[in-house]
Amino acid sequence: MSDASQQHGHRAPQIIEPSAQADACVIWLHGLGADGSDFVPVVPALGLPENHGVRFVFPHAQELAVTVNGGMRMPAWYDILEMNLGRRVDEVQLRESAAYVHALIEEQIAQGIASEHIILAGFSQGGAVVYEAALSCERPLGGLLALSTYFATSATIAPSAANQGLAISVHHGTHDDIVPLALGEAGAESARALGHPLEWQTWPMAHAVCLEEIEAIGEWFKARLLA
Repeated sequence: MSDASQQHGHRAPQIIEPSAQADACVIWLHGLGADGSDFVPVVPALGLPENHGVRFVFPHAQELAVTVNGGMRMPAWYDILEMNLGRRVDEVQLRESAAYVHALIEEQIAQGIASEHIILAGFSQGGAVVYEAALSCERPLGGLLALSTYFATSATIAPSAANQGLAISVHHGTHDDIVPLALGEAGAESARALGHPLEWQTWPMAHAVCLEEIEAIGEWFKARLLA
């Protein structure tokens, strides 16, 4: 188990190493009820060149009691208290998860990856965590990818000057019945209001990812990490 995972009480992440020497990293958080293996199959579909040096780190959330699911315990980055457009969440737990992501970033830096070559990515609940983790991080990062998610801490975040102009790419399904499109749009607007250059893309799908979206993400990774 990695030191960061041990210290924060998580299982060691699933890691996909590149065939070449790793000189960049994507830390990718899954959604509620899933685990780190959820997005592993996406990596080959990104269309990255064979000799790329991007390491993919897929952390696992701890099991928590989730209020909106009747208190059932499941893999979760934080508790969701209300399923409405306000989407009230346990911000203490969310920030604990963000602190874990910060520890994973420090591990990658210790392994020789420049922080500017690290992208944080997250789907749904994981996206809410990486909004917080990236924009509050004291290390300058390479980008933020927010998928089918919302900016849960937009009103309370303490933004870091190190990532004041961080590039953000947001993707959302137009038929998302779990995280409504309006909630994703509100998060993107909050990030823009903080001064971030932001790309917004929608896809004709529900709460999921599609092949065309994955290919677009691959192009964004190439531009951010391989250019």
